[in-house]
Amino acid sequence: MGRALPFLIVLVATLIALIDCLSSEREDIRGLPRPVWFLVILLLPIVGPVAWFFAGRPVSLEQRAGVVAGGRGRRRVTAPDDDPEFLRGIDTAQSRRDAELLRRWEEDLKRREDDNPGT
Repeated sequence: MGRALPFLIVLVATLIALIDCLSSEREDIRGLPRPVWFLVILLLPIVGPVAWFFAGRPVSLEQRAGVVAGGRGRRRVTAPDDDPEFLRGIDTAQSRRDAELLRRWEEDLKRREDDNPGT
């Protein structure tokens, strides 16, 4: 079993890389065309899968959405709807508008109750 473990690890890594390569969108694959990546993964048992995961695999959704790394570990957000500060500002403004609307409704209801005390 001890000798089979490295073989199984390489086999599983190769299968995962092949499946990932075949299921990735053609325009998202980096570096080489899909058939070349397929051959690299298949013919180079250790180097092929490692190369696929580091150089050929499509970029993450976060990178695709426009979030890029900034200096000192900070990230710069390029789309407004991905910016937490922007979203908090919208939430705060909406909450203020809702509170004002509720206050006006309550005043209107109180005024109507005062105008018609017997109803």
